[in-house]
Amino acid sequence: MDMITEGAQVARHEAARAVQDAKGRSGGKSGKSSSHGEYLTFRLGGEEYGIDILRVQEIRSYEQPTRIANSPSFLKGVVNLRGVIVPIIDLRVKLNCDTAEFNAFTVVIVLNIKGRVVGAVVDSVSDVLELSGDAVKPAPSMNAQVDMSFITGIANVGERMLILMDIQELMSASDMGLIDNTQL
Repeated sequence: MDMITEGAQVARHEAARAVQDAKGRSGGKSGKSSSHGEYLTFRLGGEEYGIDILRVQEIRSYEQPTRIANSPSFLKGVVNLRGVIVPIIDLRVKLNCDTAEFNAFTVVIVLNIKGRVVGAVVDSVSDVLELSGDAVKPAPSMNAQVDMSFITGIANVGERMLILMDIQELMSASDMGLIDNTQL
């Protein structure tokens, strides 16, 4: 199945990146761009986004979660993932995408955010890209009404424009209610 292959590819990239990061730390190099690295790319509506591959635990096909009463619309519910109860966030709803249809390409990216496992529903997963720091441009500044605190930059990859996001920042936001930031 494609999801299994994709998950194996992500795991290989994650292991290789961890080794590379460990070598970089032991070599005493500093000043590394925070935008440099490998990103898992995915689609939400007509836009393509990228998140740090090190935050990704696995990619799963979408299954209907158990709904939680009185929860916000972006919280689809919870699923049992090998004995761990995982909240499922629909990023399409959270980021105000025009449509949020479920089809054969809809997947859940299982993330590890500050030691907490969280699932993020996306339209589809594209690929894993390695981006150098100079390939990433800063996100444009907007007025105070537009929350762009989780956008780390914009990258042009061929004909594609990729919005890079700090998924940990987004999932740790107080309106999400998922991560208790006072303990960290």
